[in-house]
Amino acid sequence: MIFNRIASQYLEAWKIKSNRKPLIIRGARQVGKTTLVNEFARSYKYTILLNLEKSSDLEFFNKFTLVKPIIESLLLTNNISIDSIGETLLFIDEVQESPMAIQMLRYFYEEFPELHVIAAGSLLEFTMTKVKSFPVGRVEYLYLHPLNFSEYLEAIDHHAALSQINKIPYDPFAHKTLLDLFNQYAIIGGMPEVISSFIEKKSLTELPSVYESIWGTYKNDVEKYASNETERKVIKHIMSTAHLYVDKRIKFQNFGQSNYRSREVGEAFRNLNDAKIIRLIYPTTDVEIPVKPDLRKSPRLQFLDTGLINNELGIQAEMLALADLSNSHKGAIIPHLITQELISLTSSNNKVPYFWIRDKKQSSSEVDLVYTYKNKVIPIEIKSGKVGTLRSLHQFIDRSNHPYAMRIYAGEYNVTETKTPGGTSYRLINLPYFLGTKIPDYVQYFVNNY
Repeated sequence: MIFNRIASQYLEAWKIKSNRKPLIIRGARQVGKTTLVNEFARSYKYTILLNLEKSSDLEFFNKFTLVKPIIESLLLTNNISIDSIGETLLFIDEVQESPMAIQMLRYFYEEFPELHVIAAGSLLEFTMTKVKSFPVGRVEYLYLHPLNFSEYLEAIDHHAALSQINKIPYDPFAHKTLLDLFNQYAIIGGMPEVISSFIEKKSLTELPSVYESIWGTYKNDVEKYASNETERKVIKHIMSTAHLYVDKRIKFQNFGQSNYRSREVGEAFRNLNDAKIIRLIYPTTDVEIPVKPDLRKSPRLQFLDTGLINNELGIQAEMLALADLSNSHKGAIIPHLITQELISLTSSNNKVPYFWIRDKKQSSSEVDLVYTYKNKVIPIEIKSGKVGTLRSLHQFIDRSNHPYAMRIYAGEYNVTETKTPGGTSYRLINLPYFLGTKIPDYVQYFVNNY
């Protein structure tokens, strides 16, 4: 099934750039990289498709050491004239299988800039260490993630709901429909294969086998790139236990009630972070820009996709019975999904959001997320409680240089004027969960209008 992805707009803009460079699409396996490019390739007169997991395609980069004979051989094989090179897309899929192919991207740019070149692959970080001369400054990147809620609405063909999501602010009458649709999305997640199966079968009962297949592939992939047997065992342990710590801060030492040391677990987590399967979200103590992560403090775990976690935890049936998913799995699922929604918007870089902490022996505080807009750091709390329970957010506001804060909850959109217990006046924008991908737009609207 073909989905209309936000990343397609990026590809269209890349295609008409005057200084276009070869594009590397990065992301975990099975998030839709190949499908995205194959659909985009329809806009070209000629397309050369290579999959480097096929020995016949890999041979082009094993046989030649210069880019000119590679191009000439590819054009000849595909019956394309050299005069048509500017109307041709070369798509190199599974590029992680060939360090030489990655290295050659530099020379595609320098010697054949008129050729449109896209490469895609997963676990690229493991291959990059084997590239003798990486094409720094000669390539650009596009990061692809699971479908976010806006893309999900497009996938299920609910254009009326999508229209409301894109309207700022949305109409109050749309709230319940949007929340019900978001709850559905929160349960199944954003993996393309899972969504395809759900659309086809109209049932959750068929999905566990799809989740298991995807998670099993990730396990096999990452273990394959472990450098030694100990690292392989640590990664296997993490992949089997990490879902139990979703949205919790963790310690590397003895993670998951193991006997593994901090150094071993930390290295394994960093590999999984590079693979985009399990990300490490670090805290910051900053209330003003620049916002910097404190790498000495305990990180929070962020998985590639909330649907995969729900399946691993076995809580999808439980979630179906909840009207407010903020109560799901002791309140961990919705904060995780809102973070996933924000990450889905970072197509041109590999950044993740931070959360805010204030560590004191007698009074520690933690705000779920912070979002930077212009010269302001906006605190974001994700919960269903009353405004008066926002203790950590109040701690942030008392130290902030501006009066803006955000709460994400199951209730309706509104903006209130309020005060912290310390007497600091501030403005609080309350957004329902289903606006996670619209946080940047609402922050701009909020600051500019209030």
